[in-house]
Amino acid sequence: MGERVATKQSQPAGEPFRVLVIDDDPGVRDYMEALVSRQGYRVFAVADAEQALDGLDRTRPDIVTLDVVLPGIDGLETLRRLKQRIPDVPVVMLSGHGQARNIVEAMRLGASDFLRKPFEVEELELAFQKALEKRALKQEVEELRGRARSETELLLLCGDNPKMREIREIIEQVADTDITVLVRGESGTGKELVARTLFQLSGRRDRPFVKVNCAALPSELLESELFGFEKGAFTGAQKRKLGKFEYANQGTIFLDEISEMHPGLQAKLLQVLQDGEFSRLGGESDVHVDTRIIAATNCNLEEAVAKGTFREDLYYRLNVVTVHLPPLRDRMDGVPLLVDHFLQKNNEQYRKNLRQLTPETMDVFLRYSWPGNVRELENMVRRMVVLGNEQAVLQEISEGGMGSPRGRGEEPVALDLDALGADFSSGEGIDLKAISRRAAQVAEKRVIERVLQQTRWNRKEAAERLQISYKALLYKMKENGLSQGR
Repeated sequence: MGERVATKQSQPAGEPFRVLVIDDDPGVRDYMEALVSRQGYRVFAVADAEQALDGLDRTRPDIVTLDVVLPGIDGLETLRRLKQRIPDVPVVMLSGHGQARNIVEAMRLGASDFLRKPFEVEELELAFQKALEKRALKQEVEELRGRARSETELLLLCGDNPKMREIREIIEQVADTDITVLVRGESGTGKELVARTLFQLSGRRDRPFVKVNCAALPSELLESELFGFEKGAFTGAQKRKLGKFEYANQGTIFLDEISEMHPGLQAKLLQVLQDGEFSRLGGESDVHVDTRIIAATNCNLEEAVAKGTFREDLYYRLNVVTVHLPPLRDRMDGVPLLVDHFLQKNNEQYRKNLRQLTPETMDVFLRYSWPGNVRELENMVRRMVVLGNEQAVLQEISEGGMGSPRGRGEEPVALDLDALGADFSSGEGIDLKAISRRAAQVAEKRVIERVLQQTRWNRKEAAERLQISYKALLYKMKENGLSQGR
């Protein structure tokens, strides 16, 4: 068995993806070893099915390339046995003939792709990319399936609030349909969880769930992210890239912060909603997809339509069924259940043992206005678990550092006069203006950093809280040396 090792930059923790090549032609094996190694994968090459199947425990492949014509056990039978042993590992079939019968049978048995020899390097790269990304999406679905129902019941549908009962009924009525759903509510109320619940209860739950944050990328990057591009579509487009809509084919796509999408992209999204078709950047033909769309926003879309920043026709296409999530302050009966859930979750995650909060803490929680909603509550409980006590967080609430039952403020900024250059012992003059400028810079940096931490480094939300533009926030972050990796 041949093996070559290289480093794949995109593989987590520095581990390269492992590729098993099964082909009886030594020339093809050598070619595949060299080609796949150059792409940064770890390669194992064998001549027949027996060697491949016997060595699966050692090779543990992430992807397999398999020749249709093999001595002994043929390629299709090998594919069937591989799918029995390693059902989640994608298999790319290779053949010098490409007979329709073999292609149909291979896809029926679970092959992820079928390439005809000789193939272009770009074809193999694209087949690998598609196979591995689909596998990653499937793994995410499996993880979500394990926790979706318990989290949904506890985080969203807890308590006996009439508004939450209404949401339960809407979700149950529309989940197992293909109807477009618009989820509305303040930041942190659980809009993504509603989207994932709709997906989990639908007939598409075995297909991909793809999330796209429309506010996270500039419009030109968002377009390529959503719809993909062809090789040569723009400078740097070295090969074809599939968009999120193609990866969500037969599944569900969740468009978060839909109000932030550029009007030009809104027109393209409208075409997908109407016809299920779009074109990649630089593409000449339309791509057809069958994708359910769930969108979310914390903005007033009606005002955006009136201002002309959001297309009216798209608004009516999205607003077929609407789920309005109330803020946490309007469903306080759910707070105790949420606290219990977050305590259990974080105790397990951080191996701590804070089993319950004191009655005094719970009383503060039930009087607090929760401007950050469920997300803020989760963060607060997590800090209590990690720190091992409640007093630090409660002190911040009482001082207004994380808000109070009557409102929300920022933690007072303590300034070190020595660090600001205020030397009172020298007897010399003190540059008060310079110290004032420095104090303002220090205070500004600490306030920005604190707000970014409170919003989980959501720059758009932080800019809104600080009442500055998104670009101004990015400039001030750069000026103060602030980044999420600090």
